[in-house]
Amino acid sequence: MKPDTSHWRSDSAYDFMDHASVDDLAWECLRRNRDYQTDFRDLHRKDRLENPLPEKMERRWGLRFRSPTLPLCD
Repeated sequence: MKPDTSHWRSDSAYDFMDHASVDDLAWECLRRNRDYQTDFRDLHRKDRLENPLPEKMERRWGLRFRSPTLPLCD
């Protein structure tokens, strides 16, 4: 299921960005990256979300999660 992007031009759809931290902004950009989505989907399919990121992915995305991530869509 893809997120609903039909209202992407609506100012109200981005109200949360008025108070977003640098981390929030970085996450917003990363989660929209198709290559990241593919990597995340592969981990999800392999049931590897509870495990540490493979070193290659950690270097590629510069990520170290303190807690498990949750998928926004399948």
